[in-house]
Amino acid sequence: MPADWQLPTGVSTGLWNQCQDPEFARSYDAELEDTPLLDVDRLFVLEHCRPPGKIIDLGCGTGRLSITLAQQGYQPVGVDLSPEMLKVARAKADALGLTIPWVCANLVELGALADQSFDHAACLFSTLGLIVGAEARRRVVEHAHRLLRPGGVFVVHVHNRWFNAWTRFGRRLLLSELIGSWLGRRASGDYDGIAPGYGKLTIHLFTRREIVGLLRSVGFDIVEVRPLSLRPDGRLACPWWFGRLRSYGYLIAARKTS
Repeated sequence: MPADWQLPTGVSTGLWNQCQDPEFARSYDAELEDTPLLDVDRLFVLEHCRPPGKIIDLGCGTGRLSITLAQQGYQPVGVDLSPEMLKVARAKADALGLTIPWVCANLVELGALADQSFDHAACLFSTLGLIVGAEARRRVVEHAHRLLRPGGVFVVHVHNRWFNAWTRFGRRLLLSELIGSWLGRRASGDYDGIAPGYGKLTIHLFTRREIVGLLRSVGFDIVEVRPLSLRPDGRLACPWWFGRLRSYGYLIAARKTS
């Protein structure tokens, strides 16, 4: 287990150790197979990233989005920090006869990829929230913007910080965060937990204003912000009624201005 100062930029100890574990990668799909978001976010990408073209899948994991897109006529490139996840993704693609480039890289450090080389980009399943530090998260979004051709669409998913207000434990978290940010102990929206057997895992929960502001600040225009519920179809009924509290997360489609 590396010391914190030896970790890649934006990576927590727990995330790094998960990335190196073959068993975690092999069991990942089975652990999440009943999660409705896995279908909801893929449909959202297919809806907004039209027509099919070259797409970069940032935090591709075991390849669920890249493989779906390749079957739909896209040319995906999957990028992930975990070599073990990419081994699983490659095996799945090979079994289906799909040729997909897989890149093992830190999403904060994508300078080797050429400017304006993709038609679309995606960063799903709260991957952006697993990047530690506001500046590191901004660099990921800046890379997505840089890699897109003018008019290209970036789809991102984040969890909603204010969803915590609906439970007693969540309200304690929000209060603790508020006090900690007042005292300068931690950044607002960062929550530290323990991934059993892996160490500290930090996740950042966004407000709607924060993620929209971040995307706009690097040059994106917002196409759609879709609040998510825990229903199988992911739709939030009556989003105008306390939607920013009731939504457990957001899918956002943002376009690079021409």
